[in-house]
Amino acid sequence: MSRILITGGRLLDPASGLDETGDVAIADGRIVALGGAIADFTPEQTIDASDQWVMPGLIDLAARLREPGATRKADIASEARAAAAAGITTLVMPPDTDPVMDTPSVVDLVNHRAHQAGAARVVPLGALTRGLAGEQLPGMAALAAAGCPAVSDAGRPLRDGLVLRRALEYASTFSLPAILTPVDPDLGQGCVHEGPTATRLGLPGIPVAAETAGLGRQIAIASATRARVHFSRLSSAAGARLFAAARREQREISADVAIHQLFLTDQDLMGYDPRFHVDPPLRDIVDREALRQAVADGVIDIICSDHQPHDRDAKDGPFASTAPGAAGIDTLLPLVLRLVREGVLPLQRALAAVTVTPARLLGLEAGRLETGAVADITVVAQNNPWFCTPETLRSRGHNSPFLGWEFDTRVTHTLVDGHRIHDASAAD
Repeated sequence: MSRILITGGRLLDPASGLDETGDVAIADGRIVALGGAIADFTPEQTIDASDQWVMPGLIDLAARLREPGATRKADIASEARAAAAAGITTLVMPPDTDPVMDTPSVVDLVNHRAHQAGAARVVPLGALTRGLAGEQLPGMAALAAAGCPAVSDAGRPLRDGLVLRRALEYASTFSLPAILTPVDPDLGQGCVHEGPTATRLGLPGIPVAAETAGLGRQIAIASATRARVHFSRLSSAAGARLFAAARREQREISADVAIHQLFLTDQDLMGYDPRFHVDPPLRDIVDREALRQAVADGVIDIICSDHQPHDRDAKDGPFASTAPGAAGIDTLLPLVLRLVREGVLPLQRALAAVTVTPARLLGLEAGRLETGAVADITVVAQNNPWFCTPETLRSRGHNSPFLGWEFDTRVTHTLVDGHRIHDASAAD
């Protein structure tokens, strides 16, 4: 492996609170020294990070890569390369592939394709039930041995409470966190937030009760087990309050929010633009501000992209008939840093939400910028404006709700395991 020296950058480590100007020395895929000016190190490559930020690579807790099963939309190679260009070094992939990731053979296929891509690391999640059908349990020991650090319902919540309890108990025996979608599937039928906007648009709404009913039920079942449970993509003020109350009693539970929920509301749907058709739906401004406050208070401590690339056909048609989901990996980092500029979060807390905190949840050896840590590193230039357009998005999915937005953060270098997987000067 190459010996690399990153010089003169602002070093940021949310795990330790490090914030100083200095160098980072990398050898054998790990950080061997950092801070100050490192003199006793002979590099094979040097990266000048003057006036730039050097931080741990991002970990995206929810990114669908569409392979296997839907490669007309995207594939592991295309999205792993896009992630690298966006400063994301680890993509956590839900198991709702085709076939579902409920056996080691499918996990091995994903790992093989990710290795071939030579870009961002891909971490596959195992299915909570066989085929995600909510009826039978998979071989979780085999999934863990194949490299799955957690199991997930992948947006398909279980209707059978007994099966859910057995699945959580089974996962806990292998120390696998269970990632659940907080929604009542019978109430969650619709395409937009239930409220005045849905009424004006004439679209079927999804009530906040769909989230709170599902969340309350899952919290109650989780409390009867020893499992570590993570609730994926909270979307409402009521959901955030319910979760906050439960977390005071159950410290082993955690939650995340999709980055678009912290910026957009159902008012953005007024033009029937299917780019804003997401699940859970964009809710109203009260919900958005409550989610921001929950993140600021540390109640919700992880932010994800909820990346769901779609081809043009999936987003072409009447709003209600289009596929839900937004492409998000290209804009995750600039939006997280915009939260800092808007005063929602201090810098280190914001970075922790997309680095060390998801790493801790999954037990990953990543998300830190410290001596001995794996060299997953992102170098970021500030005051480097660019517009979000289909041409500037690296993902094959151009269904971003942030098209037309201007950002001023650009990733110049990304390293995974000490290998340079993105260099903006070479890419351009």
